[in-house]
Amino acid sequence: MSLGQHLLELRKRLFLAAAGVLVGAIVGWFLSDFVWDALREPIYAIIEAQDRTAQLNYPDITSAFDLKLKIAFYVGLVVSSPVWLFQIFAFLVPGLTRIEKQYTFGFLFTAIPLFLAGCAAGWFVLPNIVGLMTSFAPKEDAALIVAQSYLDFVLKLMIAIGVAFVLPVFIVLLNLAGVISAQSIIKSWRIAVLLITLFTAIATPAADVISMFLLAIPMVVLYFAAYGIAFLHDRRAARRARSLEQELAL
Repeated sequence: MSLGQHLLELRKRLFLAAAGVLVGAIVGWFLSDFVWDALREPIYAIIEAQDRTAQLNYPDITSAFDLKLKIAFYVGLVVSSPVWLFQIFAFLVPGLTRIEKQYTFGFLFTAIPLFLAGCAAGWFVLPNIVGLMTSFAPKEDAALIVAQSYLDFVLKLMIAIGVAFVLPVFIVLLNLAGVISAQSIIKSWRIAVLLITLFTAIATPAADVISMFLLAIPMVVLYFAAYGIAFLHDRRAARRARSLEQELAL
């Protein structure tokens, strides 16, 4: 394609992706009340666990509308993800080589499920975090939480843990690109386990350690799984290099 044809193709893909997000946001608008009811369950738990008044507040006239619009948009992104992901692929894949296509598809088919699993883990530990953070307030005070701030906190938590679950995939990509070796990955396993433990301890500040271990164990397993894939790749690469040396020696 010429540059003009590429730009036309890009415009077409962007339009279809935006249309998919818009339709998803319309669906999200009707689902927003259900989603918001699920998100504020930890607030109700505060009332029972801490015996205090706890509620979400909307300080501005437009706060409730803005919040519903925001929830609809994020739900639309999730619902329409097959559409806009396909549009991205449809634009990029024709220009990739066969090996690049394999890496791209392999990355997405592993990163997306791991990211969703991380978000689910963040949802699992959310009540513990909300309970602990609000427990620092004196018993006689009420927990009046701004709804927008609460939604932002929930989203940041789930995205952060989701990204943490995807990090092993980036480690594998760096190994495939020749940046790091499997030996360096396994050599740093103690540091990795320590960092994972610290991260999960911060992300799950509950009185019990069960939640922390339920979050830390899959992350440690993913790290060693990344090492296993890198080890197999390095062994195949070394075998190919030896074969090439033998052919050149002949």
